[in-house]
Amino acid sequence: MNRKTFDILSTQALLLAIACSLSCIAYTQDAKSPYTKMAPLAQYLMTDQNAEIALARSAAPVSISGDATVMVLKQQGYEIVEKGKNGFVCIVERSWMSPFDSPEFWNPKNRSPTCFNPAAVRSVLPFNLKRTELVLAGLSKTQIIARVREAVAHQGMPALEPGAMCYMMSKDMYLSDTQGHYRPHLMFYGPKSDGADWGANFPGSPVLLDPLSLSANSPDPFNIFIVPVWKWSDGTPAPIH
Repeated sequence: MNRKTFDILSTQALLLAIACSLSCIAYTQDAKSPYTKMAPLAQYLMTDQNAEIALARSAAPVSISGDATVMVLKQQGYEIVEKGKNGFVCIVERSWMSPFDSPEFWNPKNRSPTCFNPAAVRSVLPFNLKRTELVLAGLSKTQIIARVREAVAHQGMPALEPGAMCYMMSKDMYLSDTQGHYRPHLMFYGPKSDGADWGANFPGSPVLLDPLSLSANSPDPFNIFIVPVWKWSDGTPAPIH
């Protein structure tokens, strides 16, 4: 088997594994899940602000995250603690950014470092902040879905901007008990579609249409496309799994 054939097969195997993993999380209900309700807020907060800042910046290479604005989660929601100059924003997402039908929606161990580019800062990050606001207000999943859908319907949320994307390349990300540290990847945001206009999930294509964005319960009006990368944000090689 030559190197080119090996690379193609490895890529296809990786994408299949990602699709299966995400599909299971998105659509499988675990009756024995320990995360049936929100834990005390303190379990979701990081007591060391500097550690959260460092974790947020680890989402992208330092050439990008070093000049980014950083937000950290506090009792009242995300707050800017370091102002950047390149238009990017890095945060550590929590488990409530998972699909609403995920059995780990309330997993307090989730730490998902994400660095949004300027287009995503303006048009995607507001959805994250809105969902966080509603979670911290004590609303139920059903109420959160309804509130976000209502905001979208009444133009209370921004329209998706072309080119919106984010980096998730941190070695220290912990997405779920099922996925653990996962692997580095980029995420791109696009209008709702079957993904054919991106070539997503096509044989040999490195682009995966994230099944999580297709969840029937998702109130977010966009698709998420995943592109795996082969290095962590610090430049070291990532394992293929």
